[in-house]
Amino acid sequence: MQLSPRDLARHIDHTLLKADATADQIRTLCAEAREHEFWSVCVNGSHVALASSLLEDTDIKVAAVVGFPLGASGPDVKRFETECAIDLGAQEIDLVIAIGALKDGNHRAVLRELRDVVEAADGVPVKVILETCLLTLEEKKTACSLVVESGAKFVKTSTGFSTGGATLDDVRLMREIVGPGFGVKASGGIRDTATALAMIEAGATRLGTSAGVAIVRGFAAAPGSY
Repeated sequence: MQLSPRDLARHIDHTLLKADATADQIRTLCAEAREHEFWSVCVNGSHVALASSLLEDTDIKVAAVVGFPLGASGPDVKRFETECAIDLGAQEIDLVIAIGALKDGNHRAVLRELRDVVEAADGVPVKVILETCLLTLEEKKTACSLVVESGAKFVKTSTGFSTGGATLDDVRLMREIVGPGFGVKASGGIRDTATALAMIEAGATRLGTSAGVAIVRGFAAAPGSY
């Protein structure tokens, strides 16, 4: 795997989703994204308009989370939240799957909700967060298949707000199920260069992390170490 620091940066959704995130912190997030040329910033809906205004003259995307972090809001709420985020400037949507419905085996409801959000996104890429730490192996496989069927563009491991984050085994499994051309986003607990590169090697095409600056700087400082 041959990557430049910029190649690595373009895998990263530079993320700030804490409940106490301030406008000044969002400004810093966007300034860092500009400096390092990250693929996107990923923020809560309340910060989409600010992030969009700060990045409007760049090719850096603004991703908004929907149904975050529990995935337990109703389908109509998720649809409306998606529409609002896009109206404010979101260019990608990170949606938490209906975890309870998935575990109940109510796959029809899960698929219907996913399709509703994809429709509401109206061509904006949707990444679906599975929260893999809460799922069995079979539930992970089923979830990946439903996401592909729904018309979404990515499967994503985790919110980073539950009992665990991304693992190499989960990334490999997701890549195996969705195939070579589908997006796989590893998120949750990716804090250093070695872990980031290992996730890409395992099959991730995108990384969600709040440590993007440290990851890219670590790679640039010692590229021969990886």
